[in-house]
Amino acid sequence: MPQLDVYVRTSFKPRHLQLLVALDEIRNLGKVAASINVSQPAVSKALGELERGLGLKLFERTARGVVPTTYGECLIRHARVMLSELAQARDELRGLASGSSGSIRVGVLATAALELLPHAMAVLKSHRPGISVLVLEGTVETLLPELLLGNLDLIVGRLPDGQGAQELGEKTLMEEGVSVVVGRHHPLAGRKRLRWSDLKPYPWVLPPVNTLLREPLERVFEVHGIAMPANRIETLSVHVIRAYLHYTDAIAALAADVSRYYESLGLLAVLPLEMPRLVRPVGVVWSRHRPIAPATQALIECLEEVARPGKFSAGETK
Repeated sequence: MPQLDVYVRTSFKPRHLQLLVALDEIRNLGKVAASINVSQPAVSKALGELERGLGLKLFERTARGVVPTTYGECLIRHARVMLSELAQARDELRGLASGSSGSIRVGVLATAALELLPHAMAVLKSHRPGISVLVLEGTVETLLPELLLGNLDLIVGRLPDGQGAQELGEKTLMEEGVSVVVGRHHPLAGRKRLRWSDLKPYPWVLPPVNTLLREPLERVFEVHGIAMPANRIETLSVHVIRAYLHYTDAIAALAADVSRYYESLGLLAVLPLEMPRLVRPVGVVWSRHRPIAPATQALIECLEEVARPGKFSAGETK
């Protein structure tokens, strides 16, 4: 399609990207016009010129507004990525011009939110205080789409299991296992020896179905002859788990580094039970489709430094 190639290379502008995203979010020509302070005919004209230039119908006009076609959905997806890249370039240029060193947008999973990432950021800021870091905590399911859209530069935490392998780069930081934990008041806390059968009378906190730890934990139950607990709650929130164990005799499985952290504060007790390696290591993940900026590379190096054997320990902040 020569027309499409020529138009994209010579006539496609950032204002077209903004128009596409606005139309997708608002789905109404009049409201889009008001949001960008132009007339509705001007919006209609701009969209018509874009569709004619590309030789493709991007939106269907309906009585209720506009709806993107398959072509429109494709272009909108790329428009969001390109606008994110432009914003990142703008921020990095501003940082360089002002004497700082750029910005980083980091997604973090619970396994790295308590110690690993905060420790690494402290090291980073001690050497390069001009770097700005935005942190968004979430799950693999919520953070990976943001990474692939260009809204995040890195994800730090338990490495995902085979998701988007072609699109993602990764680096292992720590090989961390899983511990079985209870509140400090629990009848099993402080026991030197335990069998898995000793856990049967107690309720549990389980990770939700289709999360990284759920299926491996179910296999552990099966191996040790423990039925899926009927008395249970399901959550990935470390804060909810910690508080729930304080108020009940429930049992939970947490990442070993998280367990050590709360044990060092006197908030949880780790039970003396051997656990197989259930999940992938802790590391960093990035998109292969975008180069790693210098500021982001600096944070990766700080993460490697604090994760080095002998450097990282729960409760240590210096």
